Amino acid sequence: MSPNASQTGMLKTQRVNIRRLLARYWMHYIMILPAIVLLFIFAYTPMAGILIAFQDYKIKSGLAGFFNSKWVGLENFWFLRDPYFWTTVRNTLNITVLRMLVNWPLPIVIALMLNEIRYLRYKKTIQTITYLPHFISWIIAAYMITQLLALDGGIVNNFLRVLGINQIHFLGKPEYFTFIIALSAAWKSAGWGTIMYLAALSNVDVSLQEAAIIDGAGRFKRIWHIDLPCIKPTIVILLILSVPGLFSAGIDQIMPMQNPANMAASDVLDIYIVRLGLVKANYSLSTAIGLIMSVINLTLVLTSNKLANILGNDGLF
Repeated sequence: MSPNASQTGMLKTQRVNIRRLLARYWMHYIMILPAIVLLFIFAYTPMAGILIAFQDYKIKSGLAGFFNSKWVGLENFWFLRDPYFWTTVRNTLNITVLRMLVNWPLPIVIALMLNEIRYLRYKKTIQTITYLPHFISWIIAAYMITQLLALDGGIVNNFLRVLGINQIHFLGKPEYFTFIIALSAAWKSAGWGTIMYLAALSNVDVSLQEAAIIDGAGRFKRIWHIDLPCIKPTIVILLILSVPGLFSAGIDQIMPMQNPANMAASDVLDIYIVRLGLVKANYSLSTAIGLIMSVINLTLVLTSNKLANILGNDGLF
């Protein structure tokens, strides 16, 4: 049989298999169709806006300006020579790296500790307490943190005054701001992150634990040699997914706690982009910065996934 005939036969077989799948699971495909349409509209269609990064775009021209704006090539990428841009990048990395160092291992530790609790009611109580902050919006959370650390009347400063220690303007000192952001992010998200690790721990073979107990392994040895290796694929995948966040400190957490006194540490890349796009109406420049950041994030994901594969771990693909 010739190669062309063989390929033709394979294509026919694939078409038959696709028809069978469509005939068998057509209701499932109809159910996911709205999600696919929404993904296309809100995730893929806006990618056409990348063209604005190479135009002198004016929003007052409306949709016509998108097609008729003057092409300027790489002129909008002058921000790479702007020292203040690199200042915002430095602030972003200071926050995101510290936040990752705290937020990545903390859910693992909490999940391992919860997994060792045998008293069910006590375990559920702790889970509820740790999960609740996830459902508080950052606006409310920022207000709570601001009131907690307030210079006049804040609980922390009142406690320091009782101890005879000078009050500290926590949100007014740039050197404290990065740590406040990292710790508040850990408080809000660590409990939610434990859900995935607890789900992974629920799949650990009980016979392995029983065999280790018979061999005399203590609790910490069982955690180190059984639990952690079993949830290692989950840890690696979640770490890979968190790597692109290195260049995105976010707006919703930082902006409510930003003030002129801590601008030296709180003016991050996301706020810089919003200021250029929405305040100064420089949409071309803000799009150019967003494009560069997207390319960097994609590179980080591919690199971290490849590194995980080289080290013998299962990555995303």
